Amino acid sequence: MPPRGRVLSLAEGEGRNAVYLAGLGHAVTAVDQSAVGLEKARRLAAARGVTLETVVADLTDYVVAPESWDGVVSIFCHLPAAVRRRLHAGVVAGLRPGGVLLLEAYRPAQLQYKTGGPPTADLLPTLDELKIDLAALELIHAVETERDVVEGTSTPGGPRWSRWSPAGRPHRRRHEHELRPFRAPRRSHRPGGC
Repeated sequence: MPPRGRVLSLAEGEGRNAVYLAGLGHAVTAVDQSAVGLEKARRLAAARGVTLETVVADLTDYVVAPESWDGVVSIFCHLPAAVRRRLHAGVVAGLRPGGVLLLEAYRPAQLQYKTGGPPTADLLPTLDELKIDLAALELIHAVETERDVVEGTSTPGGPRWSRWSPAGRPHRRRHEHELRPFRAPRRSHRPGGC
């Protein structure tokens, strides 16, 4: 992503990704359907000394502004297939030339573990489906992976999430896609049109 670029964070929830990116100097717009989650995001941003724009919206009908974003972040943004395809088309159109999409999602194999994530296959895209949705973007890195995730509850103020497991802690398996990043092609402007 270009330094200090405009970043759209979809299904942002309580703001961890958005606040991190704002801390790197990006102008971040966090979108989520939960006003409560976005209020927590604003409080986290204030505590970290950064600012965010927040938008309460249902991604079913959210319109991504065309050619407006240097980066779009979609971490565990699981939507029904038809909604996902429409949103991804908007993301492709919304990226500025050279912009980047960072996407991480559960894949259908996650259903067998019953350890989190969406409960139905329609909400779990395959890597091939994502490649079709995002075919207009240059794929830089894509991998299907399985990893251990540890969740603990030993800190005041609620549970803490950790991605890698120290010995002796309970863990669960996750099947995920990591698509990091897709890049929007550089658009050339030819005299006389297209």
